[in-house]
Amino acid sequence: MEAYAAMASRPTKAMTVDKLSYEIFSLLESKFLFGPANGCLFSGPGTPARAFLDGGRVRVLAIDGCGAGAEDALLAAAALARLEAGLREQAGDPDARVADFFDLAAGAGAGGVLAAMLFLRGPDGRPRYSAQEALAFVAGSVGGKGWGSRRGRWAKLFRGSRSGERTLRRVFGDATLRDTVAPLLVPCYDLATAAPFVFSRADAVESDTFDFRLRDVCAATCAAGGEPVAVRSVDGRTAIAAAFAGVAAMSNPAASAITHVLHNKQEFPLATGAEDLLVLSIGSGTSATASDGARTPMPTRSPSPREVACVTAEGVADMVDESVAMAFGHACGSNYVRIQAGKAPTPLHVDTVAAAAGAMLAQRNVESVLFRGRRLSERTNAEKVDALATEPVKEQERRRCSPLPNVAIKEVAAARLSSATTASSGTATARTASTMPSPASWDSRR
Repeated sequence: MEAYAAMASRPTKAMTVDKLSYEIFSLLESKFLFGPANGCLFSGPGTPARAFLDGGRVRVLAIDGCGAGAEDALLAAAALARLEAGLREQAGDPDARVADFFDLAAGAGAGGVLAAMLFLRGPDGRPRYSAQEALAFVAGSVGGKGWGSRRGRWAKLFRGSRSGERTLRRVFGDATLRDTVAPLLVPCYDLATAAPFVFSRADAVESDTFDFRLRDVCAATCAAGGEPVAVRSVDGRTAIAAAFAGVAAMSNPAASAITHVLHNKQEFPLATGAEDLLVLSIGSGTSATASDGARTPMPTRSPSPREVACVTAEGVADMVDESVAMAFGHACGSNYVRIQAGKAPTPLHVDTVAAAAGAMLAQRNVESVLFRGRRLSERTNAEKVDALATEPVKEQERRRCSPLPNVAIKEVAAARLSSATTASSGTATARTASTMPSPASWDSRR
């Protein structure tokens, strides 16, 4: 009897396994269905081990592939300018830049141009362009015929014209992917391999074979219609026949950026899940929203291949946004913020740019909610930007107290012997600096 009681008091191996399985599934069920303090499937930031190693969230900026019209990039440029103003106020630094508070940027199409501008390293090692200067670049693309004109400077970037090439050369000079202050991802579609191709600073640091001039990267991701854009790496060994990133179902680069962070353990060693990320995703100004009751009139002609591609890219971008929002679950709004607006409310000309930007920021977008489908956001785009401005600054302060860095950006091991630039140690060369004009000269060099 005593032996039976002793055996009953000792749990068998099967009982232990069953109990452990029950506890694991109970934990997963409670976190996924009901959420912990901050939402779905998070690994528990409140645990002692995580609290000790917590160096803050990796801050990711993703900008959608805006269309060939400059109005399509207006929302992104205006939101970034507003965000930069908020960051300066929160940090108490009047010269702070967006790139100072984000660890990685990803952009497709015109979004790739904006991301490259904001993360380009200047002669002093700081970000070369501010968000306000990027907005001025977009606004300065308004020609005499207005933003919708095919003769406008912005539209020429998407047609691979000589004028577009000259514009990109003036903005980026001979700088390459290595000449950025933080990791940069820019996707395109390679017709030679019939597969997506992502320009990555991490790869460029490793080898000249994957290092490309930024002006070529932007030309590749903006390529739309007509002949593909031929792009070669700095050493000439890698050749790409580039088409618009939207064709590659990568018009929304948020998912690519998140995947890059979670798998790039050299630069982001502590990022293991959604709780380790702070993502700002900015959509182009073309998707329909519920901000007004206006209906788009049915076209009286068949859409062009470019228009069909743009509509497809917008649909894919919305699908990516919904998938990412579901992955973040209850943390949407804190760890994942999406900004989206409809088309500009009025025909855009030089004297209506500021008003149009303000109107787009005042719109509310349709957002995805875990298990609840899609709904109209309670906050406007401007309110989302203002609320987000405090978060990157808080992360900056939090990581200073962490014993382990959560971001360790790769540095170039040795100077590159090429005709591009050797700005790899934190300062740009005279050659690179001399080919970058001041923003004030953009309008006069149209």
